[in-house]
Amino acid sequence: MGIRVRLRLVRRRIWLRVAAAVMGLATIGGAPHVAAAGQSANDAVAFFRAAQLNDAARIKPLLARGLDPNVREPERGETGLIVALRHDAMNVFDLLLAQPKIQLDAQATNGNTALMMAAFRNNKAAVERLVARGAQVNRPGFTALHYAAAAGAIDILRYLIEQHAYIDAESPTGVTPLMLAAREGQEEAVKVLLEEGADAALRDKGFHLTAAEMAEKADKPWIAEAIRKHLAARAARR
Repeated sequence: MGIRVRLRLVRRRIWLRVAAAVMGLATIGGAPHVAAAGQSANDAVAFFRAAQLNDAARIKPLLARGLDPNVREPERGETGLIVALRHDAMNVFDLLLAQPKIQLDAQATNGNTALMMAAFRNNKAAVERLVARGAQVNRPGFTALHYAAAAGAIDILRYLIEQHAYIDAESPTGVTPLMLAAREGQEEAVKVLLEEGADAALRDKGFHLTAAEMAEKADKPWIAEAIRKHLAARAARR
């Protein structure tokens, strides 16, 4: 079977799952809703295709017919807002952000939010607009600051700190933004976080490693050395 045929089959399976998920929700309550469920399923499929292609014009009539702007695709459980940011579909992002019922902090299956995706994609304009609309900068577990640090998105990193992002926020396993930046070799992000007061002595809960030790294990010895120099300088000032 050729690659193109396999890709078409994969895409078909994905959209069938979208349809099945939407139909499963819409048919609760019995047979009278079957026709509406079929329409909702088709609309959801069209919605996510358009979101990936940045085709806001195709989404407008779907929303006008009553499609929930927070509908989720089944593969990752992402909302259209998250999908749009993943694909840099800013026309769709603008349209969805303007919806009165849009849920800014809706989480995908893995816990990602639109703000976290915008930070990871180094999309500062989207980050600023989401925060202005009330998206949560601080939340339990991974935060947008973690994602900005891992991506080396320096402008976003600084902006989130200005917006009172907790600099030593811990993931469920105790990983901080500094640890992620160190592990990913994001030298400038490490520098900014240290300058802004990140605690380089913290250890994660899984492997009990500091940021410097994570950098070493990830074959980033220059990052580890920079962190240790920072700690030594801080100790000398006391």
